[in-house]
Amino acid sequence: MDVLIVGAGAMGTWFGQATDAAVTFADVDEDAAVAAADAVGADAETTALEGTDSYDVVCLAVPMRHVVDAIADHADRAERAIVDVSGVMDPPLEAMATHAPDLERASFHPLFAPERAPGSIAVASDNPGPAIDALLEAFVARGNDPLETTATEHDEAMETVQAATHAAVLSFALAAESVPDGFETPIYQQLRQLTEQVTEGTPRVYADIQHTFDGADKVAAAAERIADADPKTFESLYREAATQWQPAAHSPAKHDPERAESRHTAPDDTDGRTDTDESNGGPTA
Repeated sequence: MDVLIVGAGAMGTWFGQATDAAVTFADVDEDAAVAAADAVGADAETTALEGTDSYDVVCLAVPMRHVVDAIADHADRAERAIVDVSGVMDPPLEAMATHAPDLERASFHPLFAPERAPGSIAVASDNPGPAIDALLEAFVARGNDPLETTATEHDEAMETVQAATHAAVLSFALAAESVPDGFETPIYQQLRQLTEQVTEGTPRVYADIQHTFDGADKVAAAAERIADADPKTFESLYREAATQWQPAAHSPAKHDPERAESRHTAPDDTDGRTDTDESNGGPTA
């Protein structure tokens, strides 16, 4: 099986390394295509972006904002299957159905940065078949874990998993001020580590995510509710968040008066947790 990868960035290079096929790269930047082919090795080649040569599989590894146009431009170069790794699923799958109705079609989203491979790969197969099965088998052989989903389920999840999460972390990065060494609390340290991880990435990639998925507006609205809250309202908002993220705290046992009294009299630590809580509690996205 041979594969044309349109887009020779980090994700296109990862895809080339993750398959067992003969790989050819095409990119608007010919030097990038050569570099990706060199990174993949195993006789990987390059071809013209505007070429007419055809391949068993065409993979679009381009930014989200360009994937629909890229599918329209290159679908006729695919003989058996067309796939993408753009990170959004509904628009490319719709474009594939329009421009390649008779081919196998799937959208893959590696839920990790290429340098952190292997990991989970979200998979929405609009029209599966043996070529796509072969790609999935190659992913698994390299330690990846395919996660079957639908385009709608995936794109809705990314509003929280990516857009809202990145907005929250970057908002902290912009709002936080430097503090003297020694004042760090466990929660601050975890959030600082997340901030350092997010800000070492590529701005264009994060901008594409915000442009494609909703989520940041919900973070802004929640922050405004917290900023405007009086103490009683803040406690209500805190309990609302705890209901979602700490369901065990709202079990019947938690409403026992004696246990409630013990919680109210327990000494609080510097992060607002009682001594019955885990020392590093809270989600670690």
